[in-house]
Amino acid sequence: MRADRRPNVVLVTLDQFRADHLGVAGHPFVRTPHLDRLAAHGVRFARHYSQAAPCGPGRASLYTGMYQANHRVVANGTPLDAGFDNVALAARRAGYDPVLFGYTDQAVDPRTVTDASDPRLASYEGILPGFEAVMPVVDDQRPWLDWLVEQGHARPSSGAEAWETEPDRPAGHSLAAFLTGTAIDWLEHRRIETDRPWLLHLSHLRPHPPFAAAGHFATMYDPSQTEPPITPLPAGERHRLHDSMLRHPLAAAPDDVDEIRWLRAQYAGMVSEVDHQLGRLWAALEQLGWWDDTVVVVTSDHGEYLGDHGLIQKGGCFEPSYHVLGIVRDPRHADQHGTVVDEFTENVDVMPTLCDAMGIAVPTQCDGVPLTPFLRGDDPPWWRDAAHWEYDWRGDLIELGTDEDVAAWPWDRRLERQHLAVRRDAESAYVHYGNGTWECFDLAADPTWRTRITDPASILPKAQALLAWRTRHADRRLAGTLIDHGIHGRPPP
Repeated sequence: MRADRRPNVVLVTLDQFRADHLGVAGHPFVRTPHLDRLAAHGVRFARHYSQAAPCGPGRASLYTGMYQANHRVVANGTPLDAGFDNVALAARRAGYDPVLFGYTDQAVDPRTVTDASDPRLASYEGILPGFEAVMPVVDDQRPWLDWLVEQGHARPSSGAEAWETEPDRPAGHSLAAFLTGTAIDWLEHRRIETDRPWLLHLSHLRPHPPFAAAGHFATMYDPSQTEPPITPLPAGERHRLHDSMLRHPLAAAPDDVDEIRWLRAQYAGMVSEVDHQLGRLWAALEQLGWWDDTVVVVTSDHGEYLGDHGLIQKGGCFEPSYHVLGIVRDPRHADQHGTVVDEFTENVDVMPTLCDAMGIAVPTQCDGVPLTPFLRGDDPPWWRDAAHWEYDWRGDLIELGTDEDVAAWPWDRRLERQHLAVRRDAESAYVHYGNGTWECFDLAADPTWRTRITDPASILPKAQALLAWRTRHADRRLAGTLIDHGIHGRPPP
């Protein structure tokens, strides 16, 4: 890499990608050669976690570097406060051109909208402020559907139908192939037009459901290969949130064993298909001479249950919903390539890491910290000793309730109790619910989250640690500033 040049940045999100579905992570049959290659030429973070689910909240943490307790995006459709900084705005301040291929799922702050007919108010699939959406794929998936027609296919009636029928078309005509191709086209033109640094965000849908892998990837894995999921605790031993999820038509896993095996095989196929598309991107970066001038980050907004605990999709408290892949390649630290970090890292660390890479200060709003010490081979003694995540399900009540229910504020605060927070360390996981109930799991004895710790003397320190985490991560944007005959302390953002 040239000494006089700042690195370009590629930020890849693979929606709903759980951490254990990597060949390099030891999966017994899933093949991911291109992600494995990135790990061999970068640093893999083995204990990397998303901070929230579903997509909107998880991405809000990723893009702002903030815990959900601070950014308050609690559902798909909760507006992202326009006062917050984010990775695209930071890139612009650093002199980068931030471009998007895909989606960001960030609903517009309605306080910035003056026209009630503004189309941004019609969907939660808004574009994160700061990005130039070169190829936005939101709502009806129109650009991809138009391209499918150009390839000779009958036009699907909707984006959902197009996803569900991906096994019926060649893998080269998938949504992932389309997005990757448009990103490569942009890189080729960019190489000719300007030498200005850029941040390219490639936001892939897959392996997000529907469980329908593209083309030959739909038959790549035999369902009989798949392992059985973690069974849920018996009735009467589960938290009532878990019980309610097991009754939810979108969250409950199929009862049929063969259907679960098929579902898992399709998910594995989607993983391998999107991995193949990333191989195309790595090759393009090499051919264009940018492979050694580009920082690459690959992660996910959240994980996927795949039948574990009787669930599919994401949400609740359990680990498969939040343990995600995390790989960073910084060409400036090639001597550390191929290393694996076992410290707890989080998606809130991504924005600070990219700010560091782009040469600008980390905003005071960020709860995360740069991963740069690990990329350099350092072992910071002050690093966190646990991962944290949150889940809030008030959106279901808002969607199902009436305006009168919501308007009962400030007397009715039921919505404020529909959430949980988790602190997961090397040996246990403590879960605290907004209604005051709690659970504590012994992960040293049973990593499947099915064995509880019940001794109050053992639980108290874990509850205290979660409380300390929350108190240490309150909004600090102005808390470090004092006005007294001038401005003292941290300058305001």
